[in-house]
Amino acid sequence: MSKDKAMLNAFDPAAAGSLPAAERALIERRQRVLGTAYRLFYDNPLHIVRGEGVWLYDAGGERYLDAYNNVASVGHSHPRVVAAIADQAAMLNTHTRYLHDGVVEYAERLVATFPPGLSQAMFTCTGSEANDLALRIARSHTGASGVIVTELAYHGVTAAVAAVSPSLGKTVPLGVDVRAVSAPDTYRHDPATIGVWFAARVQEAIDDMLRHGIRPAALLVDTVFSSDGVYTDPAPFLAPAVEAIRAAGGLFIADEVQAGFARTGSCMWGFQRHGLVPDIVTMGKPMGNGHPIAGVVARPEIFERFGRDARYFNTFGGNPVSCAAALATLDVIQDEGLQANAARTGAYLRDKFREMACKHAWIGDVRGDGLFMGIELVKDQAAKTPATEETHRFVNLMREHRVLLSATGLRGNVIKLRPQLPFSLENADQLMQAADEVFAKL
Repeated sequence: MSKDKAMLNAFDPAAAGSLPAAERALIERRQRVLGTAYRLFYDNPLHIVRGEGVWLYDAGGERYLDAYNNVASVGHSHPRVVAAIADQAAMLNTHTRYLHDGVVEYAERLVATFPPGLSQAMFTCTGSEANDLALRIARSHTGASGVIVTELAYHGVTAAVAAVSPSLGKTVPLGVDVRAVSAPDTYRHDPATIGVWFAARVQEAIDDMLRHGIRPAALLVDTVFSSDGVYTDPAPFLAPAVEAIRAAGGLFIADEVQAGFARTGSCMWGFQRHGLVPDIVTMGKPMGNGHPIAGVVARPEIFERFGRDARYFNTFGGNPVSCAAALATLDVIQDEGLQANAARTGAYLRDKFREMACKHAWIGDVRGDGLFMGIELVKDQAAKTPATEETHRFVNLMREHRVLLSATGLRGNVIKLRPQLPFSLENADQLMQAADEVFAKL
């Protein structure tokens, strides 16, 4: 299934007739010069011109509550991050072949947030590059090539990571040494045994690889299983699967691009919820609050072998301006208590959705941790029949109510809520009021 199929709120050009003339003209210009491969959200796409905190503003001055965008994770245009970027850009920005205090300071501060064994970092510009580098390192370290991912995983857009991203669809085939396994769906499988169940799927993939002469190099998972439908509990259900890949000689790569940087509230990193220490960790999107910086953290001995066998150079990966943005972002998370806020506001939102399920039978399951949630919509709560088209309508009606969110999951029926870290209880009430009105319209 393609990512567009999973995210049914992607713009359909046939709907452009309902848009104002200015937006229709901009879409035509965009498609003429950028092509059709780029996607727009919503049946009525948004023309966003400004962001501030948890709000986005369109060209007409209307504001939208952003409950989805985790790129600017500590708030759109956060003044401390903006100032850090401007100050460093006014002084120096160059490649990473020179010594620079800021780059080293950020690396030290970043690895200090990880368990002691994960003590070295390498920087890239995007999460795709980070996952690409992690695969190179894992394959170098193990001498093997096989990679196991989940069936609707998304790990990036380079040739290497597109080959381990089933969500990109049939036009991007999986590599011959890649196996996709079912996600740990705790709504349709017994949560008490989901860890054993998921580990069995991973073991089946390992066994199939070995039958075809492929040795497993890594289990690569997004630690909140975001594209698969958001599965977070009961932790530590991920541990048995990690044991299986390590017993087969492979490494565990934790993709924290979406789950990391305090998003889950209970922990700084999603893997920590499972009591695990990965072999390699990747991160991206929220790292610089929208500035293009990403990275890989690993045990020194894993980097050491890779460094012996290969030269690595990324011209702008970890450049001084990007590291200034990232350091300011980390400071804001810590100084403003945003991890605690994510835990508090996220718990409040999930409680409110569970209460709402008694009023609106569309809500089948509410799951997540901190400010990363999946709300699964169904036509029948007992039968758990996916409400796929209704989810599409819900997302678009919420946009009309000035609240932005998205959909995900194998059946396209899971509302993905991923508000920015400063999202408040007041913002949560605004979201819930809009959701109540939209559910009534369904």
